Amino acid sequence: MNATIVEAVNDALHTEMAADERVLVFGEDVARSGGVFRATEGLLEEFGHDRVVDTPLSEIAIIGGATGLAMYGYRPVAEIQFSGFLPPAFDQLVSNASRMRWRTRGEFTASMVARMPYGAGVRALEHHSESMEGSYAHIPGLKVVIPSTPSDTKGLLTAAIRDPDPVLFMEPKRIYRSFREEVPEGDYEVPIGEAAVREEGEDVTLVSWGSMMPMAEEAAANVDADVELVDLRTISPMDTEAVVESVKKTGRAVVVHEGPRTGGVGSDVVARINDEALMYLEAPVERVTGFDTQVPMLSMEDFYFPNPPRIAAGIERALSV
Repeated sequence: MNATIVEAVNDALHTEMAADERVLVFGEDVARSGGVFRATEGLLEEFGHDRVVDTPLSEIAIIGGATGLAMYGYRPVAEIQFSGFLPPAFDQLVSNASRMRWRTRGEFTASMVARMPYGAGVRALEHHSESMEGSYAHIPGLKVVIPSTPSDTKGLLTAAIRDPDPVLFMEPKRIYRSFREEVPEGDYEVPIGEAAVREEGEDVTLVSWGSMMPMAEEAAANVDADVELVDLRTISPMDTEAVVESVKKTGRAVVVHEGPRTGGVGSDVVARINDEALMYLEAPVERVTGFDTQVPMLSMEDFYFPNPPRIAAGIERALSV
């Protein structure tokens, strides 16, 4: 199947709902409208109102309801319309879903997925463009997954639905429909917690994920260096080994992410490199990130997130020492 990222989401949901009657989909406008990005299009017609449900505009109810359903054996996939709408449900994630296994000493788990489009680049309004994966990666017991390709989207969403614990599945909406690739049909799973080396290289390691991967790929292709490109795919649990092994080979590293610089996932990547590969470094690790501001609206957002020239400049700085 030749598919975009949003089509891969839809295919994964169709496949898992057909295979397991415990899988439910609910959220704002997911049923009759098929979702604001049409990610859930066709599910209502195929699986009916009992398994595909339009909810009120209440994120705390959506995540709280998913937690309760998961505790009693269902596998809910809750859609939050935009990731910027998730903070009202933060308490449910922190206080309940993420700690249910620990709280009940394994008697109950919360096998649930909260999926949502994230990031800037589509000229959206306030609360529609955030990239807050760093905040959620800090929560013990919550997995955070961000794919960057259609095939990984299907495989990782399948793995998330089958996972025994809660998974935050963040979809890069800026590249929802920007390219297609072949996606396996039927049952297809990509393991959570494993990074992917997209391009092998010898001079510098470039680490990124999600919507920044196409930017990173373009930057890597336009510098005079042999760049090894690592796609984290899973933010928590992070594949530290893949990053460290790459840095041990190249001796230099650049980390790229869309979210704010302070407290971003890039800081954690740098810390892990320093912990486990410090003596292999030929230069300080560079970070190319969003700024410590709110995401500006409309065309101004183009100045906010890293673009290929900014990323290329970061690579050049790493190589210049």
